[in-house]
Amino acid sequence: MSIQLVAVDIDGTLLNDKREITPEVFAAVQEAKAKNVKIVLATGRPIAGVYDFIEKLKLNEAGNYVITFNGGLVQDTNSGEEIISETMSYDDYIEVEALSRQLGVHMHAINKTGIYTANRNIGKYTVHESSLVNLPIFYRTPEEMINKNIVKMMYIDDPDILDAAIAKLPAAFYDKYNVFKSSPFYLEIMKKSVSKGEALLHLANRLGLDKDQTMAIGDEENDRAMLEKTGNPVVMENGNSNLKKIAKYITKSNNEDGVAHALREWVFQ
Repeated sequence: MSIQLVAVDIDGTLLNDKREITPEVFAAVQEAKAKNVKIVLATGRPIAGVYDFIEKLKLNEAGNYVITFNGGLVQDTNSGEEIISETMSYDDYIEVEALSRQLGVHMHAINKTGIYTANRNIGKYTVHESSLVNLPIFYRTPEEMINKNIVKMMYIDDPDILDAAIAKLPAAFYDKYNVFKSSPFYLEIMKKSVSKGEALLHLANRLGLDKDQTMAIGDEENDRAMLEKTGNPVVMENGNSNLKKIAKYITKSNNEDGVAHALREWVFQ
């Protein structure tokens, strides 16, 4: 059964280490479009951090979709119609923010329009995220965060500080939220029902496809859910070693046009 939909992570997957879409990857995506294979960018980034790639890859035409916020928001890239839109509650924010203070780790929260931090001394990784995803930073006290429609929260700090905080997270935290590392300095915290995997399944069902007609390509733990849900999980050579255990295929690294290799080897054949 031929693959009709390919979900592609952005950082460490679509982009090389210079944060570029290489000519080979661009050409392979255009070939996929010509063969009526849907390429769906699937990322932890907010939508503001994805627009440029959608335009560069010409994925803004009718019938194209994008998965952002690790599945918290799924949109039609042409009309802007929101297929999935999930937000966290104010009580969630208060709980996660209070725990960050107890653990001594920086935190910020993100919605479609900004990054919000209660850390008066704004952390360097919040600044990094702002530059990466093209969103402004706002200092807000916890009391000012009501009605902000937060999609995800992140514990962000130097790897040793972050790992120490993760080791102290209570088991109930994992029961209540979807929690995973997306980089050595980012721990992402989402609504329990939200994941790239659920978003991929929703899109596949919408398009009348079964899981064997889908492929997912990723490199980090926030890609695990979509790799587990698809019939054709592909992990980058530069990807997390634990993810490679669940891969059907290992493609080349992001610096060796790994997405193009995966499309040409296992989709176009």
